[in-house]
Amino acid sequence: MTKTRTALVVGGFVAVVAAAFYPIFFHPLTHKNEYREVQKVNRAGINQADVQPVGLKIWSDPFKPGEK
Repeated sequence: MTKTRTALVVGGFVAVVAAAFYPIFFHPLTHKNEYREVQKVNRAGINQADVQPVGLKIWSDPFKPGEK
């Protein structure tokens, strides 16, 4: 009985952590085009040089390969 209970508690904890990570990590990873379109709308009309603090790199598209 104790081993079963421990297994259920640990399994429940793992399930809760996995459920919390899905919308944070896995959904954006699998739906890149949705997030790319949302960023186009959110950043429309913004002059990046005006809002970026002095000395920091201008925003770049995180979805383009080769840019960091």
